[in-house]
Amino acid sequence: MTTVTANAEPAPSTILRQLGVDSAYVLLGFPLALASFIVLIIGLALGIGLMVTVIGLPILAGTLYAARGWADIERRRIPAVLHQPRIRPRYRTAEPEANAWRRIFVPITDGQSWLDLAHGCGKLVVALSTFIVTVVWWAAAIGGSLYWAYDWTLPRSDGDEELNVLLGLGDSAGARIGLNSAFGIFFLITLPIVVRGCALLQASFGRALLTGVAEMRNRITVLEEQKRAAVSAEASALRRLERDIHDGPQQRLVRLAMDISRAQHQLGTDPDAARRTLDEALAQTRDTLAELRALSRGIAPPILVDRGLPSALAALAGRGLIPIDLTVDPQLGTPTGRLDPAVENAAYFVVAEALTNVAKHSRATECWLTVTRADRQLHIAVIDDGEGGAHLSKGHGLAGIADRVRATGGTLTVISPTGGPTEVRAELPC
Repeated sequence: MTTVTANAEPAPSTILRQLGVDSAYVLLGFPLALASFIVLIIGLALGIGLMVTVIGLPILAGTLYAARGWADIERRRIPAVLHQPRIRPRYRTAEPEANAWRRIFVPITDGQSWLDLAHGCGKLVVALSTFIVTVVWWAAAIGGSLYWAYDWTLPRSDGDEELNVLLGLGDSAGARIGLNSAFGIFFLITLPIVVRGCALLQASFGRALLTGVAEMRNRITVLEEQKRAAVSAEASALRRLERDIHDGPQQRLVRLAMDISRAQHQLGTDPDAARRTLDEALAQTRDTLAELRALSRGIAPPILVDRGLPSALAALAGRGLIPIDLTVDPQLGTPTGRLDPAVENAAYFVVAEALTNVAKHSRATECWLTVTRADRQLHIAVIDDGEGGAHLSKGHGLAGIADRVRATGGTLTVISPTGGPTEVRAELPC
């Protein structure tokens, strides 16, 4: 079973490494901000000043392209601080048949290009303030903590009153060194926190202007895909349920009605035949109830609601046509470890469909099912020793699994080379 442990305290090496990354980010950010400010302000002023002439538009377009280049540099630097993947927005592009003037106007009509320009011009204020704070803190931390090493080299006169004297600590060398060393230790202890704050301030400013719109668009796209996948999954489930009801219980109920009607006509003339007809009708009733129970298990099995995912999957594996080696995290069945009902239903559906595909199409002789939870992800793996060749094409059973997984924000991976084995792996956020 997978064991999830609590996050440990960050190691000193991790703190020092992050301190180096943050310091390099802030210290390098100031000269980059200064260079981009000079280039973009000059280009913006020339472009706007010469707007009345034809020359102004190409200069303004070139300035926006330059802002895009500075923005790409910053986008490459931000992930090291924010620990997030790099996101580059989609810029507006000209049509292939567009003429030169239309190509010039493309960046001018692109909103993200103007955000890049605003970042390149406005970052200098943030970069300068964070640069000053970082340099001061580094200087105070190094100078104060090492004050004892160079105190004797500092020139002093009889009329000078130092801070230790003003605080009433005396004018001895020990008081002077102790006070300055205490300041140095304070700055040294708070150095990682202050530098981290400066780096986050500068990186957050860049993220808001350079990737904020792109992240929002990506999130909207993901939500739209999840919505379409959920609608597709529910539509497929309803069509399958309708087909199963039509082909199974509905036909049996029709025959049941015919048998009861025939028995009514036989009661007066042939009681023995009526009794045999009623016996057949009773058998049809039992078969219909069994099919309805099977269909209800596919929708929302009571054991899943009452006892949780491990018991439901154990019952599912027990009805398998081939041996199934089941490994499930037992915590998923405890009151404190149970998943959200939507995640449980999705996980049950994924396993049920995968096992159905194994039984119908794989020609496998053995199957392995593993369900574990780690890092807020539910990991499902269904592996069989069949002939392989499974794929996610529309109309196949795995396509329904893919829609259901995508609707929950998860991912589905199918590895099924010709000749086998087949691996179906799903990850659901939980």
